[in-house]
Amino acid sequence: MTDMVPMAPFPALPGMGDAAPVTLSRRAKAAIVVRLLLNEGAEIPLEDLPEDLQAHLTKQMGSMRLVDRATLASVVSEFADELENIGLSFPGGMAGALDSLDGRISKQTATRLRKEAGVRQYGDPWARLKDMGVEKLLPVLENESIEVAAVLLSKINVARAAELLSKLPGPKARRITYAVSQTSAVTPDAVDRIGISLATQLDAEPLKAFDSGPVERVGAILNSAKSITRDDVLEGLDETDAGFADLVRKAIFTFANIPQRIAPRDIPRVIRELEQEQLLTALAGAEAAGMKLSADFILENMSGRMADQLREEMGEKGTVKTTEVEEAMASIVSVIREMETTGELLLVVEETDDG
Repeated sequence: MTDMVPMAPFPALPGMGDAAPVTLSRRAKAAIVVRLLLNEGAEIPLEDLPEDLQAHLTKQMGSMRLVDRATLASVVSEFADELENIGLSFPGGMAGALDSLDGRISKQTATRLRKEAGVRQYGDPWARLKDMGVEKLLPVLENESIEVAAVLLSKINVARAAELLSKLPGPKARRITYAVSQTSAVTPDAVDRIGISLATQLDAEPLKAFDSGPVERVGAILNSAKSITRDDVLEGLDETDAGFADLVRKAIFTFANIPQRIAPRDIPRVIRELEQEQLLTALAGAEAAGMKLSADFILENMSGRMADQLREEMGEKGTVKTTEVEEAMASIVSVIREMETTGELLLVVEETDDG
């Protein structure tokens, strides 16, 4: 590094290298630190600062000339001391707080706080738009003007832009492609406004009270219900809405569905996750509960030694209470469902009558 760093609010004089540190404003100190880091080749994301701070920093650096060694050393030492004394930093301002809590507080709360504080929802709306899938962006190209569609294609990933174009009718795809060639005069402010508008529009979907649909919710409830309750509810649904009842039946997975919904090769994996006593109770009471096919399917697709051992223990167990059998079967179904949810098991899709 040279003896003199070109920045200071005062002229350089002979012998300044031996002078005492000069008293500077915080803005001047910030300018010195930034200049020093840039001289050393550091990458500083100054564009993330608020625009007014970027402007103040630029003006401060423009007003400075030379800094003597003593002042530079003093500023660097003070800066290092401040960094070492920081135990925790916060984002600063409501916008930063909302960004850091994104996904951790409810969408309703975040929206209300943004409105109350007048906080802009998107720092860079295009960063969010670039992460959106084709299925969300395609309606924009179909419904927005050709000019807006051209800006969108120009800002997103090239491969995704090509995929979007391939899903549009030929004439419209050609008009949008030609419009891209006319975007050279579009200003950054206009692109920013378009991005904010599109991101707001795409995020303006009604909030849902439930994470899953009614079929999945009813199916999950009936999965955990007793068989007599499940049959009674399904019978009532048949009378009220046969179509909905049919969809619910397909969403339900019970002990009776094991032979149709689990591949034979997956039975050993399921057994490893089960408690031995639960499996024994379910198998012992399966025939009386009308579930002999499921019990036979499980026994036939495990090791011969284990199957023989279980059959012997089933004979010794004798008659099992119906409530205990239902609880054991429900526990087995719960384990299978958990394995499906975590991706450890893939249930076989049953063929429909028209499929």
